[in-house]
Amino acid sequence: MTHARLTPLAQSLPSTVPFVGPETQERAASRPFEARLGANENVFGPSPRATEAMCAAEQWMYGDPESFDLRAALAAHHGITPAHIIVGEGIDGLLCYLVRLMVAQGDAVVTSDGAYPTFNYHVAGFGGVLHKVPYSGDHEDPQALFAKAAEVDAKLVYLANPDNPMGSWHSGADLITAMAQLPKGCLLVLDEAYIDCAPKGTAPDLSADDPRLIRMRTFSKAHGLAGARVGYAIAAPDLITAFGKVRNHFGMNRAAQAGALAALQDAGWLAHVQAQIAAARDRIGQIAHDNGLVPLPSAANFVAIDCGRDGDFAKAVLDGLVARGIFVRMPFAAPQNRCIRVSCGTPDNLDAFAAALPMALADAKNR
Repeated sequence: MTHARLTPLAQSLPSTVPFVGPETQERAASRPFEARLGANENVFGPSPRATEAMCAAEQWMYGDPESFDLRAALAAHHGITPAHIIVGEGIDGLLCYLVRLMVAQGDAVVTSDGAYPTFNYHVAGFGGVLHKVPYSGDHEDPQALFAKAAEVDAKLVYLANPDNPMGSWHSGADLITAMAQLPKGCLLVLDEAYIDCAPKGTAPDLSADDPRLIRMRTFSKAHGLAGARVGYAIAAPDLITAFGKVRNHFGMNRAAQAGALAALQDAGWLAHVQAQIAAARDRIGQIAHDNGLVPLPSAANFVAIDCGRDGDFAKAVLDGLVARGIFVRMPFAAPQNRCIRVSCGTPDNLDAFAAALPMALADAKNR
């Protein structure tokens, strides 16, 4: 490129994206997937009230740049004030704003090797230096993360609870204990995207005013609004106020705000979806067992399945599923990449997965 005057940082970055979307894969194959079980979407859908509210939204108007009604409802829901909440374009968008606020070129940031890659993408985009620690078993390791943060003087440390891609989780009480080792001046970015799928007690019982912590939540998972891109963060008011320095003030569209507000108010639909997710996790586990594989315990809306060998074998299984119209994904880093990751789906989706898996395994074994 000779005309656009990219920054030296932008010129140094590889041309990449954290995920290749299923639509890209469908275009390459010239056919749609039969079962879309790779993006951890909620196939059971949003509350009908949310759909109705989104259809009724006056789209000729910009969305409220303060997301006032949604923030007020979220504050009431969590027993905090609107000053503790920022709404943004999914957790991904909020991670971008947070990194922009806090990470200058050369600043240290800590995450787990193989954890959610979009955070890493934003850190690289602002010139941060990413330090990684391994998982402990199939769990992210808070003690190792916080020790590394102290070693490198990290500004941010990222931890997902429940974890993506493994579905593992820590109790809130254990996280609180571990946070005693979080170094002074380091902010814990706690990604709780899957918290609505997790057992009671998974979320740490900490004040929203705790300056050590920012919590990320989303309407993309249990609330079924992934396409609307609505996320929010909970933190001390001074940090929340700082988002106003860098965020896209018209980033939230009016229909998305209306849909999220209606979804939040429909507790009955959320309970219905939670039951569907639990049943689908059980079915995925049974399919794994039927094929001699091991499903890992999950507190999310997906199940990681241990394929019993290495990453090359798991990739061959994944390729066999994709070739048969079943979209799944797998962890990026060893040894977690011995697994494939299967999102919760409808009974028909999981029937298709169950039919394709034995053939994909046979293909992988014959390579």
